[in-house]
Amino acid sequence: MTAGKTRRTTAMRSRTAAVGAIAVTGALLLTGCGDQTKDSGSDSGTANTNSAPLADKLPADVRKAGVIKVGSDIAYAPVEFKDDSGKTAGIDPDLADAMGKQLGVKFEFENGTFDTLLGGLRSKRYDIAMSAMTDTKDRQEGVDSETGKKVGEGVDFVDYFTAGVSIYTKKGNTQGIKTWADLCGKKLVVQRGTVSQDLAKSEAKKCPKGKPMSVEAFDNDQQAQTRLRSGGANAGSSDFPVAAYAVKTSGGGKDFEIVGEQVEAAPYGIAIAKSNTELRDAIKAALDAVIANGEYDKIIKKWGVVDGAVKAATLNGGK
Repeated sequence: MTAGKTRRTTAMRSRTAAVGAIAVTGALLLTGCGDQTKDSGSDSGTANTNSAPLADKLPADVRKAGVIKVGSDIAYAPVEFKDDSGKTAGIDPDLADAMGKQLGVKFEFENGTFDTLLGGLRSKRYDIAMSAMTDTKDRQEGVDSETGKKVGEGVDFVDYFTAGVSIYTKKGNTQGIKTWADLCGKKLVVQRGTVSQDLAKSEAKKCPKGKPMSVEAFDNDQQAQTRLRSGGANAGSSDFPVAAYAVKTSGGGKDFEIVGEQVEAAPYGIAIAKSNTELRDAIKAALDAVIANGEYDKIIKKWGVVDGAVKAATLNGGK
């Protein structure tokens, strides 16, 4: 996800960044909804710390606990969402399970609204935040993207994917919308705290007098989609993989369509407290191992997002 102050980034810095069109395949046929629950993900990520190849890289307390607590907005399919059985599924949980094999721990996902995740990380409710979060300089430095003021301690990111921001409308009713400038005089729905919201605020300032852009923000992307579906807005915006998934699945593919090109390409990062360098380095090592052994490519292909794949984990690659 891409929240302004915590999840996506400022205008012209996407929460996600996919270079090129990301093909959403027929494998993406699950639906998602979030709640305030914990979920350790699939059973594949339950390796024993005694045999895991990278277990010794973990901080001693995490290795002893056998769990990495993950803050995540689990309502952002296909990145993370609840499947029909109520289990946490998606790109992030699958990658977490694969890293868990390398580190010998479980990644336990706890659901929260996106714009509260970094606060939960600072308060040590979570060990990491993994939620399609765009790596940006503002987040690295703890700066409010809207005001430019310091609001808290920044975080480090281990970058693992790239994607951009898209606009979508009701299918067959694009109203001539192709670019952000075309949203002047119209109403846009977004998820609160995301790059889409930041970008909307920035673009709204460019609209001519008498033709304002109205922006309505919701706690999660599904609520924004519902408002658009009901006719309460002209368009919606979210990260490209999420917009493409909604186009593919909502109403059997009859509800929405993407308009124009995605913008704001940027990396997704796993957020970790700056003081927790040992855990940060362990996560990076685990991700590099998953990339090297081919598990990363399998997961990315499974979810049909190969154009957003990276070749190696990167620290703080956001601009």
